[in-house]
Amino acid sequence: MDAEQKVTPLYDALVELKDKESISFHVPGHKFGELFSKKGKKQFQSILEIDATEIAGLDDLHAADGVIQKAQNLTSQFFKSSQSYFLVGGTTSGNLAAVMAVCRPGDTVLVQRNCHKSIVHGLELAGAKPVFLMPDFEKETGRYSRITGELIDEALRKYPDIRAVFLTYPDYFGRVFDMDSVCVAIHAYDIPVIVDEAHGVHFKLGHPFPRSSLELGCDLVIQSAHKMAPAMTMASYLHVQGDRVNQTHLEYYLQVFQSSSPSYPLMASLDLARSYLASYGQTDKDELVTYISSIRDIWTRASGYWRVLPRSEWDDPLKLTLRVNKNLSGYQVAEVLERQGVYPELATEKQILLTMGLAPSVNLETLSNCLAEVDCQLKKQPINATISVAQLSFPKLQSLDMNYIDMQVKPSESVEWKDAVGRICAESIVPYPPGIPLVLKGERVSREQVVRVKASYDQGARFQNTNVESGIRVF
Repeated sequence: MDAEQKVTPLYDALVELKDKESISFHVPGHKFGELFSKKGKKQFQSILEIDATEIAGLDDLHAADGVIQKAQNLTSQFFKSSQSYFLVGGTTSGNLAAVMAVCRPGDTVLVQRNCHKSIVHGLELAGAKPVFLMPDFEKETGRYSRITGELIDEALRKYPDIRAVFLTYPDYFGRVFDMDSVCVAIHAYDIPVIVDEAHGVHFKLGHPFPRSSLELGCDLVIQSAHKMAPAMTMASYLHVQGDRVNQTHLEYYLQVFQSSSPSYPLMASLDLARSYLASYGQTDKDELVTYISSIRDIWTRASGYWRVLPRSEWDDPLKLTLRVNKNLSGYQVAEVLERQGVYPELATEKQILLTMGLAPSVNLETLSNCLAEVDCQLKKQPINATISVAQLSFPKLQSLDMNYIDMQVKPSESVEWKDAVGRICAESIVPYPPGIPLVLKGERVSREQVVRVKASYDQGARFQNTNVESGIRVF
């Protein structure tokens, strides 16, 4: 580890301020924890002591020239970017800023169809014209996740006016594709590659993890530090390299989409997470590999109601996916797991995703005992054969049936699902997690989409839409 990477300038400045026992005549109103609800003071006290604001010595995220700048520079040095920025609004704020920085109204952009909703929201705000690219279906995973340089090249030749490409790497389940060849194909047209790498901040650590898209030459990469590294929720990084993205535009939109009063504990956790990653060595990796092997073995032997999907070189070892048997849905099994205190990351119709951290965090004996009880509970509950719904299929390349500008002025109405087929959707239908739209705003609703949404809801999926059980807003 580079000795300089041990330094945590922002965190150290906050601790130094706390140790001074300074007198606060500034916000926030809790006055370093002196004023707070008795009910929560014990739990919050230590974090309130470093919950400061832009006073002398603590810098300003939106005009950084002190300890925040030093912390961001150390982050840039570690990730080998041209410039790195701290995000306190999650990767969502970075995605929105990235879209607005490279898109003008009417610009045509290429977007991975199964992207996070924040990318779609950014495109709508920008008034862009998205062309959606559907990855190839991978039978071994049962998901659409493979993108190739050939597919990208086909899209860029068919749409020569494309101004930017937005990709997701890895997917929510930790699956990657050959980003090296994809990036080369895009850069052959001198087009910027913007990557939502929310689940890949740890890829910088090298084997046994996949390679980072930043290392592979992508122009702008946004990472949720809080998802796979030890940082607080909503703490993310945004990295830029090269000159294909206008950094003046980017920095402006980072101010637009982030609070003018950014959280210092969140930023300090980014400072600490970078130092943690930089200090992560081979001994840590060896311990982690042994731990992951034990976890996978426990889940494999625990029950006949699921099987653990094998991991390939294209998979993040920190993600473990269960494929439930044909008589159950993933939602049913997840519910039983949660009743025993085992909380998965997400469930789908037939799969359950489990996410591990960068170091052992689960007592293996406790886990084995919990899963034994889960198996007993699954044997006791009545098993009803679930209705399997075919995977949704989309065209390889697809544009919206109504552009965002027209959608802003056209009135919409709420209809029952049975009346939605053939109408243009006025709201994206988004199960959460993972936050990937099943139906896009501006897309003509198909019968297959209606069946999929209704089946997912009936089986227990949660949607970030109101009244999704009864209908949808359409134009």
